[in-house]
Amino acid sequence: MNYRILLLCISLFGLWACASVAPEDDVPLNPFVDELPEGVLAIAAPFQDLNAVMIDPTDGCYVYRHAGPVETTFLPLRTNSGRPICTRLPDQSEAS
Repeated sequence: MNYRILLLCISLFGLWACASVAPEDDVPLNPFVDELPEGVLAIAAPFQDLNAVMIDPTDGCYVYRHAGPVETTFLPLRTNSGRPICTRLPDQSEAS
């Protein structure tokens, strides 16, 4: 009898662990920028996918979705000279 109760408890715990978790309210459904500013379009290097661009919340720089042969990842959006395109200046502590 104790074995059945233990098995029932483990089964219920397993089902509880598989329950879906509700997404957070502050996560946007579409994280991509709808329309890039003209200044960004003017300085962005031509080989980057400008249809899937978002702002990285950690540093405020634009990143774009790069679909490579093995994986899809986000890379910094860069100018023709290789500099990242950001929405804010880096902190003084990071620049030092």
